[in-house]
Amino acid sequence: MAMALRLGVEVAPDLTLKDGFTALIRGAAAAHPSGRVVVLVDEYDKPIIDHLDDTAQAQANRNQLRSFYSVLKDAAPYIELVFITGVSAQLDSGAPTALSRKVSLFSDLNNLQNLTLHPVAYTLIGITQTELERDFGPQLDATEHSRAEVKKWYNGYAWGEHETVYNPWSLLQFLQSGQLDNFWSDSGTPPFVTQLLAAGAEYRVAPVTARQTELTSFNLANLNPVAILFQGGYLTVKQELRDPKRYVLDYPNEEVRQTFVEALLGDYGFGVPGSPSARIDRLYNAFRTRDLETVVDIVAASLAVVPYQLWAKQGEAFVHAIIHTTFTVLGLYTRSEVSTARGRADMVVEVPEHVYVIELKIGGTVGEALAQIEAKGYAVPYANDARKVLRVGMVCDVEAREVSAWGEGVKKAKDT
Repeated sequence: MAMALRLGVEVAPDLTLKDGFTALIRGAAAAHPSGRVVVLVDEYDKPIIDHLDDTAQAQANRNQLRSFYSVLKDAAPYIELVFITGVSAQLDSGAPTALSRKVSLFSDLNNLQNLTLHPVAYTLIGITQTELERDFGPQLDATEHSRAEVKKWYNGYAWGEHETVYNPWSLLQFLQSGQLDNFWSDSGTPPFVTQLLAAGAEYRVAPVTARQTELTSFNLANLNPVAILFQGGYLTVKQELRDPKRYVLDYPNEEVRQTFVEALLGDYGFGVPGSPSARIDRLYNAFRTRDLETVVDIVAASLAVVPYQLWAKQGEAFVHAIIHTTFTVLGLYTRSEVSTARGRADMVVEVPEHVYVIELKIGGTVGEALAQIEAKGYAVPYANDARKVLRVGMVCDVEAREVSAWGEGVKKAKDT
């Protein structure tokens, strides 16, 4: 009704949602000299996305929306253009073509085109570097942060091998405050995404390779986390591969990476008390100064607050996920299951002075963990690295929910 009042269109208050929408379109078209209107729909799928943890409610909302959007076809003579935005590229049982006549939510519309990965829309919904410099140069100069810092935090969105763009919301919030803060988290992280990943002890969501059909699918009965993360803006295109055509996805920028990892850490069912910034500084300095006792203390604190029922159901993968996510959320460059010619290292952490090759064990001994690092050549890829390479064995006790033992073996990388 608010839209009708703003446009000066009379819509009877007792009409159904569908009939009211029809009356609004026809009334607005009649009031314009062209006899046609432009229909803009933002977050078309929000009533479904908000209930993805309740499939029955999501399905019911989808059915209602289908009736609502069916108005658009019958009102075609009065419409010049329809532009629809939303998180999900499609909402059906797995049809491969998004927003087309095959999609159940828009089954009555046969002329919609999905622009998600279309070249015409590469920079349509973001702010390019050129636009930033041209339109917001003075505001940028008024902050204490360099162009490189701002770009690292808020740029990075791309939908192919082309120019990246800034998130308009976060960028404008930054220009207002002058502070490099995490504004993305204020817009809300859909909890079902991280809950879905945490339930399977998944933590390595980026980088990942996916086909276009995977990125545009949205099956309510079988949700694909990668598709959800891409469509929700948590992952973006970093590289386009051919033969066959695929996309390499990663976090677009530091703001999104930090938001997502923090949300995932929370959905593992625990949080370590205290100041996050203080923990970041403490852990980072511990790795830089080779203070492994402090590193182990921080790991132990993370493990100690995990609810018992989660420990009972999970094994090494769960422990690995917790430690990896803890290191990542605290700002360290961390990689898990790093492949070498003879195996995969559990974890590699890099700081300016050191490279830590870490092998985790549930039970067993520190000696066995260190021997595996040597036997599998996990440190060999760093043979030409000027930093000191430290091999770290860490043993976790599931029953006690603690780090029961740890130790290190050190060699210069060039001697590996």
